[in-house]
Amino acid sequence: MNIIISMGRVISIANQKGGVGKTTTAINLGAALSLQGKKILLIDMDAQANSTSGLGIEPDLTIYDLLIKDAPPASAIRRTNLDNLHIIPSDVHLAGGAVEILGLERREYLLKEKVIEKVKEDYDFILIDCPPSLGILTLNSFVGAREVLIPLQCEYYAMEGLAKLINTIDSVKRTYNPDLKIMGILLTMYDVRLILSKQVEREVRAYFKDKVFKTVIPRSVKLAEAPSFGKSIFEYDIKSKGAEAYLSLATEILNAS
Repeated sequence: MNIIISMGRVISIANQKGGVGKTTTAINLGAALSLQGKKILLIDMDAQANSTSGLGIEPDLTIYDLLIKDAPPASAIRRTNLDNLHIIPSDVHLAGGAVEILGLERREYLLKEKVIEKVKEDYDFILIDCPPSLGILTLNSFVGAREVLIPLQCEYYAMEGLAKLINTIDSVKRTYNPDLKIMGILLTMYDVRLILSKQVEREVRAYFKDKVFKTVIPRSVKLAEAPSFGKSIFEYDIKSKGAEAYLSLATEILNAS
């Protein structure tokens, strides 16, 4: 996979289909990169706030306050249990914020101009956990990012909706952000016992070729349990197959050229 390495990389983690491992990837890729000495900011752009709760954060100020109330980014950034991993949390107010944003000037650029441009020099990676939709919050995430990482669950209809997502990315590239590109497709919830998982992998790799990460994320009880304890997989069970997979993904990203 040909990925250009640079400081301050901004990556949206997106799929409008829910339950594909998007937030799991946002949390644990961020954690894995932080364990390799990179300074990471995770921005929770989902009103469900699963990245926030999954890292054990009880927010005060959130991304809503930055986008709608013009609070400075530093006021909302929170440390996590991992030294190099910070988060701008979210909460349910962002659901209403999505409606408020529609009435603002330069509404597509709010995340980029009010947050990302002000903090990108402070981090090696900024990861954006997008909501499971292609609305204004995801549009802001795409306008503010340089790359999109797409988690894809290994199940029936895995590629259902993927064409729409790719068309949206292409539209944002043409209209708002000419630098935006697909970083890669990440196969998630892979079960080695199932023929289906192997079939999905074969089809996705045949169609998207080198746009698919070599690393595959396994279906894992440990990965599912960790957020309920407010922990990344590395804090919850660093010896698990899920931890091994996300470390492999982080290494693949860092070693790509």
